[in-house]
Parts: sequence; structure tokens; C-alpha cells
Amino acid sequence: MKIILKENVPNVGKIGDVLTVADGFGRNFLLPRKLALLANDRNVHELEHNKRVTASKLAKARSAAQTEAQKMSGLKLSVTRHAGDDGKLFGSVTVREVADLLAEQGYQVDRRDIVVPESIKSVGEYPITVKLHSDVTAKLSLTVEAEAAQE
Repeated sequence: MKIILKENVPNVGKIGDVLTVADGFGRNFLLPRKLALLANDRNVHELEHNKRVTASKLAKARSAAQTEAQKMSGLKLSVTRHAGDDGKLFGSVTVREVADLLAEQGYQVDRRDIVVPESIKSVGEYPITVKLHSDVTAKLSLTVEAEAAQE
């Protein structure tokens, strides 16, 4: 029996795979649980159409992310914080604050897409990576400066 998987099935296949399985397995397990469809001409053509549509959407999203990355790459952000005499901050600069700095520049980025290689707890310059798409990233620079002492 030829089937098209609608969901990932362990030890069988992934979504969209066209497989030949035993008649009983397909009829008694996969089809009643709506894990698969019969692989007739109509369903195969519909699957191919859905794959083409999904591929075009992914290509558009990737190109949009690349243009955004080109605009964002090389951006230099700076933040001023209270620091001790040795340059150590009272607290730290969080990813959420970096997301807020990007929002001020006009870039809406989810904080979970911002990668900081180390905890920012002292004055200095830090490289930051922003994941805009599964394979598109932008490199930024964050400068942390000490606030002038008030007397």
C-alpha cells in the first residue's frame, strides 16, 4: 500500500514522505489515526503543490531576512551603565536591553534571536549576533561605557 505521511512517525518516515507499507499497517494503524493519506494521484499532486508553495514562502522569507541583515550588519550600539572603579558593572546588560536598543534603531527583533557570547558584566566592546532566519545572521557591536561619576 502506498501512503503519504501527514506527520512524523518514528521508525517509519517524516512528513511528506511517500512510502510503501504493509497493507495491515497502513489500513489498521496509519489511516485511522490520520497519520497518513492514500497515495492516489490527487493526493500526490496536492503534496507536490504544497511543497512548491512552502518552498517559495521560505525563499521569500530568506531574501527578506538577508536584506534586513545587510542593513543591520555593522551596526554599533552603545549603552551607559553604573560601573565600579575597575570597570565592573553593577548588574549586567541583558539580551532584553539589547532588543530594546535595536527597537530604538527601528529593528524589531525577538530577544530569543539575539546571541551574546558571554555575560556582559564589565565595560568594553562585545560582539552580538542576531539570528534573522534559520541560516541568516547579522553581526553587531555593543559598546558598554561607564557612567560619569556624580559628585
